[in-house]
Amino acid sequence: MEPLLGKSLDELQAIAIEAGLPRFVGKQLCEWIYRKRVSSFDEMSNISIRARQALQAKYTIGRSLPTAEAVSHDGTRKYLFETIGNDKPNYIECVYLPEDDRVTLCVSTQAGCKMGCRFCMTGTLGFHGNLSAADILAQVLHFPDLTNLVLMGEGEPMDNIDNVLRALNVLTADWGLAWSPKRITVSTVGVMNVKRFLDESDCHLAISLHNAFPEERAAIMPAERLTPIKDILDIVRQYDWSHQRRLSFEYICWAGVNDNLRHAKQLLRLVSGLPCRVNLIRFHSTGDNPLFPPSDEQRMIAFRDYLSARGVTCTIRRSRGEDILAACGMLVNALQK
Repeated sequence: MEPLLGKSLDELQAIAIEAGLPRFVGKQLCEWIYRKRVSSFDEMSNISIRARQALQAKYTIGRSLPTAEAVSHDGTRKYLFETIGNDKPNYIECVYLPEDDRVTLCVSTQAGCKMGCRFCMTGTLGFHGNLSAADILAQVLHFPDLTNLVLMGEGEPMDNIDNVLRALNVLTADWGLAWSPKRITVSTVGVMNVKRFLDESDCHLAISLHNAFPEERAAIMPAERLTPIKDILDIVRQYDWSHQRRLSFEYICWAGVNDNLRHAKQLLRLVSGLPCRVNLIRFHSTGDNPLFPPSDEQRMIAFRDYLSARGVTCTIRRSRGEDILAACGMLVNALQK
């Protein structure tokens, strides 16, 4: 049956009318699903039993609960979810990151990934399907204390643009979860749907760069050959980044691969004139990928300082959850294989 989770107010009102119910029942459904986060029709106490039965005959709420949890020594938690509405179940992971007065959830948008980045463990899963808006939102609704979201888990969000935009609409609409777009960051390796994302959403954008030289980037990120990073930045430069929306670049550092002065200079040229932040990320190695040795601390500091001294905001991101395979690029749940 079709899930109600992920539907807009207009769609829920239309569903109510089609079921022979008053239009206002659609608004009540919004309240129960998105604000009160119910998982069954029986909890909707201000909707008549007859109305609930009429809806339940054709629809489900669409909530799914995690089936497994792993806890890191640093407080990071990783959760396994089973997707809904598929003949063959898919399994995806999301990561809960508490820190002081901030709680961030790293959300998946696909089961596995088809981008094939050579350094990413998630890519070894292959691609098993797009998540529905309900599957994306189910991850969020399970955690009532969140302050921030990053769509940086399994998959390429721009490769599932319809469902990602639908989920973002629910997250930010007054009738939905009413989040500020400034609390949500969506990542991409560089897919042309980034233009549609920028036109139809006000959320922040993070571009997974990892090398500013096109040929070197293409050798580790096949998406570069399909859509060069230069073309993505030509699109990005058409938008205003001086106020509400933030642009960032994610840059994993590997020793002798992309962490020297030549690469820092090329990165500076690439982002010249863009108000942006560069996040340097330590590579989380499992020891079986000798092509990508992690950079040491001093090399990353030197890289950061070079960019910072020339007006580019640059930080070294603190690693979280590596011991439970929850850090950047490490989501590779065994059940999906």
